Amino acid sequence: MNNETDLTVNPQPHEAGENDTAATGTAEAATTAAPAAGVAEAYDKVVAEKQELFDRLLRKQAELENFRKRTQREKEDLRKTAAEGLIRELLPVLDGFERALKQRTPGVPESFYQGMELIYRQLSDVLGRAGLEPIEALGQTFDPHYHQAVETVEDAGRRDHEIVEELQRGYKLKHRLLRPAIVKVAVQPKDVQRG
Repeated sequence: MNNETDLTVNPQPHEAGENDTAATGTAEAATTAAPAAGVAEAYDKVVAEKQELFDRLLRKQAELENFRKRTQREKEDLRKTAAEGLIRELLPVLDGFERALKQRTPGVPESFYQGMELIYRQLSDVLGRAGLEPIEALGQTFDPHYHQAVETVEDAGRRDHEIVEELQRGYKLKHRLLRPAIVKVAVQPKDVQRG
């Protein structure tokens, strides 16, 4: 009988041990599930932070690129403006050379005028390389964008609004108007206009 009792007693503690293991396994699973859920939340949080940092990095890179482009444009504009100011101040010097070369005094040696023409050409070439272009006026049709008319002259032998005289040369700097040409413009005589 003792054996039977032992057998009955032994299975009970054994069954109790299995229940303990099952309970312990369930507790461990619950404990493991809790950290797994925490890990998933932490992972999601890290992924969201990474995405936010990546977006901020992209914005900062775009801002830096825009800053570089804006700085380059401002530098270029400053260089153009500085050159334009200097060229604008040199235009009266060109005008002076042109007037001096038109008015030749008989007692002055020809070598003097040749020297002036050389200096004038050199100055014109330097300014031309900087982008200065004279505006064609004489014989052209008046264009208010490039010419400033100060006088009209009745002339039946000319086209209406044809420029007959250039009083001051106009210039463009890199295809932009720097100074309009001051001109006299032909108009048809009044009796021809009525007929």
